Amino acid sequence: MTTVTTAPGRAVPVPQTTPAGSSPARQAVVLARRSLIKTWRTPEALVDVTLQPVIFLALFTYVFGGAIAGGSQQQYLQFLLPGLLGQTIAMASVSLGQNLNTDIQKGVFDRFRSLPISRSAPLVGAVLADLVRYLVLFAVTMVVGTLMGFQVTTGVGGVLAALALSMGFALCFGWISVYVGMIARAPGAVQGIMFLLVLPLSFGSNTFVATESMPGWLQAFVNVNPISHVVGAVRGLMTGGPVAGHVGWTLVWMAAFVVVFMPLAVRAYRRRA
Repeated sequence: MTTVTTAPGRAVPVPQTTPAGSSPARQAVVLARRSLIKTWRTPEALVDVTLQPVIFLALFTYVFGGAIAGGSQQQYLQFLLPGLLGQTIAMASVSLGQNLNTDIQKGVFDRFRSLPISRSAPLVGAVLADLVRYLVLFAVTMVVGTLMGFQVTTGVGGVLAALALSMGFALCFGWISVYVGMIARAPGAVQGIMFLLVLPLSFGSNTFVATESMPGWLQAFVNVNPISHVVGAVRGLMTGGPVAGHVGWTLVWMAAFVVVFMPLAVRAYRRRA
């Protein structure tokens, strides 16, 4: 409730209501646009979805590819790129919690609370804006990989299915980042906590080498690692091979992330923002 002053100085209460025609979905889209404008004005915030995947792709293909694939860098590129797509899209969700934490520290959410908008709109808007980051990452990696010689063997349908699955996984995995962003005291802490989680999952997976080449005790972890399943699914959808099992386990992990971490993140968000 706000007040306006009328002559001769009498304050009249004015109720704060949601503007006509403005739904929570529309509000979330507007706030997603705000996040994208902020990113556009600070392009260095896109380093993790533009330069970082290119560096990983070139580094592992040309420096380690010959040794890992027995001298065939082209063969290793076919193995690496789909796995790198699944892994880096999952890692890109780390910035979601960090950005939310930064907005809270700066008082942005305090200003949102004073507006006649749905309380969930800022959170949903931030998640929607992250979708654009995933699309940029996918496009950059595919273009650079194609220039390096990568070939899709399953057609456009396989590529689109791989994109949809990896983005869906990233959105579900992103609820962990949102939860950490809501409970951490500083943006730097969010990044540190998430990388402690993401790095073992990324490198303890089948992204860079085949599972069969690892010690038995590590294979046990790789076989239940959610990153391994999304990587296996994306690899199969783009270059052929078994898909059904990996897709099934990926969907199970996605559901688990949503069921466990989405309620925790929303509750922490309501307490903090």
